[in-house]
Amino acid sequence: MRFAALPFFLSLASAVNSLPGSVGDSELVIRSELPAAPKGFVPRTLAVLPDELVHLTIALPQSNVSGLHAALLEVSDPDHPNYGRHLSKAEVEQLVAPVPESVKAVTEWLNSKGVNPAGTSASGDMLHLRVPTAHANALFGANFTMYMHEDTKTTMLRTLSYAVPGHLHEHINYVYPTTQFIPPTKQAMFHSSNSRTRRTRRDAGASSCEDTMTPQCLQTMYNIPSAPATAQNNSLYVTGLGGQVASTSDLQEFLHQLRPDIEHNSFNTIPIDGSKVDTSKGTDEADFDIQYSVGLATGVPATLLTSANKSRGIILEDLIDMVDFLLAQDEAPLVLTTSYLFTEEDVGKELAQSICNAYAQLGARGTSVIFSSGDCGVAGGFLDDPASCEDKPFVPTFPSTCPYVTSVGATEGINPPVAASFTSGGFSNFFPRPSYQDGAVQTYLDRGTLAAYSGRYNAAGRAYPDVSAHGVDYLYNLGGDFAYAYGTSTSTPAFASLVALLNDRLLNVGKAPLGFLNPLLYSRGAGAFTDVTSGSNPGCGTDGFPADVGWDPVSGLGTPDFDKLLDVVAGANVARNAQNGATRTWVISPLLVFAWTFGLSFGLIYGLML
Repeated sequence: MRFAALPFFLSLASAVNSLPGSVGDSELVIRSELPAAPKGFVPRTLAVLPDELVHLTIALPQSNVSGLHAALLEVSDPDHPNYGRHLSKAEVEQLVAPVPESVKAVTEWLNSKGVNPAGTSASGDMLHLRVPTAHANALFGANFTMYMHEDTKTTMLRTLSYAVPGHLHEHINYVYPTTQFIPPTKQAMFHSSNSRTRRTRRDAGASSCEDTMTPQCLQTMYNIPSAPATAQNNSLYVTGLGGQVASTSDLQEFLHQLRPDIEHNSFNTIPIDGSKVDTSKGTDEADFDIQYSVGLATGVPATLLTSANKSRGIILEDLIDMVDFLLAQDEAPLVLTTSYLFTEEDVGKELAQSICNAYAQLGARGTSVIFSSGDCGVAGGFLDDPASCEDKPFVPTFPSTCPYVTSVGATEGINPPVAASFTSGGFSNFFPRPSYQDGAVQTYLDRGTLAAYSGRYNAAGRAYPDVSAHGVDYLYNLGGDFAYAYGTSTSTPAFASLVALLNDRLLNVGKAPLGFLNPLLYSRGAGAFTDVTSGSNPGCGTDGFPADVGWDPVSGLGTPDFDKLLDVVAGANVARNAQNGATRTWVISPLLVFAWTFGLSFGLIYGLML
């Protein structure tokens, strides 16, 4: 029965290729090609029906990406006059809107083949297609086939090559998903265990911070206030991929045991696909993230942003869909914490740069985008065998290597804290080192302790993590049983909660939220962290990078002190745009400067004439 539609495939392919018009008849030229499916992927013997829909995204060149990056750094640099003057949704979309010539060329080609985009991204730089597989094969000279990732048994529709008309190569950045074979993650970067003595509801809080981490322990360690936040319009968003969902009852029991002063606090859940979410039974990662977000960022409205589809596992499409969803909202969250990652090598440079630019857009709008660094040392985030990269380059994780997010590592121990050996950290192979971390990173490299690793890391790449927080022995509630968790997925929501409380203090005195954190952290904020000088992150048959004085690729700048950070951010120039009638001084292009100057001069002359 699966082959019954084969004549339809042939007739449709023939019809598509024979459509009239010079645009449609342009010769297809290979855009991407693989010799074979990557290791770990095998084709399924089950045929793909030609009328089975495939969802594709055509990425168009953005008009002013450099302008976006420049504007983001200006509003994030505490020494710049524009610090804290975040851009509006419309201003960001203007910077990343596609080049008009590209929109025209690509849509004319699609229309000539009888295809109309099913939708676009908020700025119009992504065209979304939903077409039958046969149509997609004809459009892109492809052979879409169902492949299975052997380790996770996840299936995905991919092709070993695709092509676009030769005249469109400069107008299309990439088409996704096509030749991108990106393994799903088996689970979130989260480790939970009941192997230690299981705690009942009665004795959940009966322990010391040396062996059990709770919200009260973190408040003491990092001087985090317990008084409820009161600022309007504050927000803390938690990302849940792969159908992760948090339970309301699990949260209530957690708060009853460990934060009884706020035991009636709750959270919102937003499924990005609009489906109904059952919050009666939670899953480990989402339960933990929400319990420590609500339990630590006291009084800050917390929201779980979830993709409800569990069957696909945790895949990159979920990460892309979530940032696209947020960019389309009129109001972006002030803090976004995510405990999922992939490796740079799996994602590929094209997609990594595109996703990173999406996080830059959120940062420019005032969002602090925070990611966990990973849990396999220098071997990356999800390698089953950290020794599998022995005698090979270290494995950077993504999105932590994006220079427009804040990456969080983990520590263990209290006095003093020690870098947790599982913490992923190192240097990007895709993104150059941003100027804001030049001094701190170069100081580390100049010590000359990494000679044995020559050729195994990119010293000129974006370095990560940026900061750390305690990452072991966390107590949380899953279905009525209190279990222990560890990993950078525990340290990340803890740090994000601290940032949300800093925003509360700023908003209450009429100042802007922090937004993109790194330029502030590496300059004025560096002294507000407790330096972590011992530990390393072994992997790939090595001891990994050693912690040291100052920044290092295991603990970053160290662990935070809320009081010291509050002193730093309260003293920074974070005036809003309207304060004293100020206007932004960042420059998008000389043409805009000319237009502004001409308009001002004309207005003054016209006023004098009146």
